[in-house]
Amino acid sequence: MNVLLLGSGGRECALAWKINQSESLDNLYIAPGNAGTAALGTNLPFSPLNFDAVAQAIIENNVEMLVVGNEDPLVAGIADYVKSHSALSHVKVVGPSQAGAQLEGSKDFAKAFMMKHGIPTAQYKSVTAENLEEGFAFLEAQKAPYVLKADGLAAGKGVLIIDNLDEAKAELREMLDGKFGKSSATVVIEQFLKGIECSVFVLNDDCGNYALLPVAKDYKRVGEGDTGLNTGGMGSISPVSFADAEFMDKVVTRIIRPTVDGLKADGISYCGFIFFGLINVEGDPYVIEYNVRMGDPETQSVMARVDDDLIALMSRATQPGGFGQSFTVKALPSYAATVIMTAGGYPGSYAKGMEIVGIEGVEGSVVFHAGTKFDDQGRLVTSGGRVLAVTSLGESKDAALAQSYANVARIHFDGSYCRRDIGFDLK
Repeated sequence: MNVLLLGSGGRECALAWKINQSESLDNLYIAPGNAGTAALGTNLPFSPLNFDAVAQAIIENNVEMLVVGNEDPLVAGIADYVKSHSALSHVKVVGPSQAGAQLEGSKDFAKAFMMKHGIPTAQYKSVTAENLEEGFAFLEAQKAPYVLKADGLAAGKGVLIIDNLDEAKAELREMLDGKFGKSSATVVIEQFLKGIECSVFVLNDDCGNYALLPVAKDYKRVGEGDTGLNTGGMGSISPVSFADAEFMDKVVTRIIRPTVDGLKADGISYCGFIFFGLINVEGDPYVIEYNVRMGDPETQSVMARVDDDLIALMSRATQPGGFGQSFTVKALPSYAATVIMTAGGYPGSYAKGMEIVGIEGVEGSVVFHAGTKFDDQGRLVTSGGRVLAVTSLGESKDAALAQSYANVARIHFDGSYCRRDIGFDLK
C-alpha cells in the first residue's frame, strides 16, 4: 500500500516510524515532513493546506491511504475534499469530516456537543464582543483561577489560566479584540477543575466502534514542577498509573461511548483518531478538550508501545463496516518515556539554524524529529521551537526516563533545553 501522511512535526515522525514497520507498506510519502521523516519515506515539499497539491501527489504516487497528522487541514475540510474528488474517491482517509473536525476547531461547538450528549466537562460560558458583560458576570461567579480559551485554533497558545479576576477580565477583552486573531472572536470561559490530567486516544471507524490506544500523560509547562509558560508539550509518559481499570471503565462508559454514539446520532462523519484530554477529579474523569488527531508529544510514547500493525488498524477503520466491534489495541507491557529537546528561549523567541550533532551516538532510544531540517550544506539543523523527542522503553517509568535522559546528553545544539522532571507526578 502507498500511504501519504500530512504534517511535519514530532507526531508525524512517530506515525511515519510506526507506519514504516508495516508489512503492507509499499511506499510512504510525507508532506512536508522534516529531516527525521526523510529517513522513513519520501518528503514532498508542499503544505497540507494546499489541497490541489495533495490531490496531485495522491494521483502521481498511486496513494491508497491518506493519513492526516495535524488539525489544520482537517478543520479546513481535507477529508471532504478528497472524498468528493472524482479521481480520489478510492482513497482511504484517516481523519474526520470538516463537521467532525469542529470538535477541535471550535471549543464552543465541542462544549455544546458535550452538554447535548451528557459528557462530563466543566461549566462554561461562550462570550463574544456582543455579550461581554455576561462574560464578566460569569467570571465573577467563578472561583480563581479563571480559564479563558480562544474558540478557534491558536497553535496551542489560545488557553489562559489566570489567578486574578481583574486580570482575567482584561485578558478577556484583549482576546475579543483580536489577541489571537479570528480564533478569539469567541472566547469560552470555563470553570477551573482541579486534578491530574491524562490523554486518551481512540481510532474511530465511523460505524459505531473504535480501537482504544495506550493512555499517555504529557507535560505542557516549560518549567519543572509544571511552572512557566504553556508549550506544545515538553514530554510524555505511557502508561499512566492512575488510569487503572476502574478509572478507564468510567472513561469508556461516560466519555468515549457517548462521544462515538453522539457523532453517529448527529450525523457527523468521523473516521479517524479522537484525542480526549481528560482530568481526573477525585477519581472521576472530565473532558478538558477534544483533539481530532493524535497528540504531540504523546504520540511518540503511544506509538512506541503499540504492538499492532498501524496500517492494518487504519485499514480496518476505513473499510465498510469498520472494526465490527470495539476493542483495545495490543500494547507492550513496557513503560515509554519521551523527553523533548527545545531551542533556547522556547516558547518565546528562539534562534533557528543551530547545527545538531550526536544523534548517531544514541543507543537504546528512538529520536523523533520535530523542528529539524537539512541546510544548504547538508547539515542537520534546528528549524523550530520543539526540535527533537527522545523516546525510550523500560521495565519501569524510571528506567525508561533514565534511558531517555542518558541519550539526551549525547545530543548537542546551541541553546538546547529539556525538562528534567518528566513523570514527576506519577507513581
